Amino acid sequence: MFFSRNKNLVGLDIGSSSVKVVELKDLGKGKGYHLINASLEPLSPEAIVDGAIMDSGLVVEAVQRCFSSRNIKATDCAIALSGHSVIIKRISLPVMSEEELAESIQWEAEQYIPFDVEDVNIAYQILKGTNLAGDGNMDVLLVAAKKDKINDYTAVVGQAGRNASLVDVDVFALQNAFEMNYEIDSGQTCALANIGATVTNVSVLKGSSSIFWRDISIGGNQYNDAIRKELNLSFDQSERVKRGEEVEGASQETVAPMMSSVNEYMGAEIQKTLDFFKNTTPGESIDRIYISGGASRIPSLLESLGERFGIPVERMDPFRRVTIGKDVPSETVDELSSCAAVAVGLAIRKVGDR
Repeated sequence: MFFSRNKNLVGLDIGSSSVKVVELKDLGKGKGYHLINASLEPLSPEAIVDGAIMDSGLVVEAVQRCFSSRNIKATDCAIALSGHSVIIKRISLPVMSEEELAESIQWEAEQYIPFDVEDVNIAYQILKGTNLAGDGNMDVLLVAAKKDKINDYTAVVGQAGRNASLVDVDVFALQNAFEMNYEIDSGQTCALANIGATVTNVSVLKGSSSIFWRDISIGGNQYNDAIRKELNLSFDQSERVKRGEEVEGASQETVAPMMSSVNEYMGAEIQKTLDFFKNTTPGESIDRIYISGGASRIPSLLESLGERFGIPVERMDPFRRVTIGKDVPSETVDELSSCAAVAVGLAIRKVGDR
């Protein structure tokens, strides 16, 4: 359900501040992908809170607008989850066959997940060439997602007239989007940070091997909260200010110190996560950081992160190696280029993937 790489599915990323849809065509024979269609619709901040759908009607309407605004006919979608309802663990088990693992995985999972095993859907994958535990053991990637969270998201997709054919995890979709767009250096360790409105997905890759994952509860709304608190603005006004637009009573000179303060806070939180990675993976260091998500366009955020970490920090472009269809508006591509990494990673999944 979560893994592996048939007709492409439509990538449908239901975030807490917007819904993104990306439709790609696999050109085959290693020629890459072509963007057939793309769409983005804002979502009221009351619709999804802390990853939980609070107003399904608002979400259904946003999904429907995404498809109808661009006349997207495809119905089979790949969606993704993140946050506290998703657990990702690398576990070490005695070497066994796929059949034996299938029989024992439920029992093994009980030892590693903080939920009742009856309340979650479990997926797993044997990691090839990443045996960290020594002879006689194998590394297995274990993912568990709460059934009620899966049901909530698949239900709104169904109510919007679409079919959630596959459920992935944000950090894996993010990694897939990165790997399809960038050269992979086997000797380099990269951190990917997808900064959404309320959650930041962090993934660390050594070459093409994913070796660390974590979701942290920070995001672009930190900027809105700081601006609203200081200047008594509405959420919509603070969103415009955050994007660098002029709003009466909120000059960029007034706002700059607030933005800088939140930049520092965001950097400190990301640093805590990467420090945890280094402390739990002795001998590893980060060579480069790629930032995506709507907050990646925050003025001076990348520069602030670069100064903090002392390594190259750049914005990840999910369309870097994607040819753009002539019918896709350039302004849509421009707007989505910062925030569509997860949707792009989902759109390269295929019908029949598990």
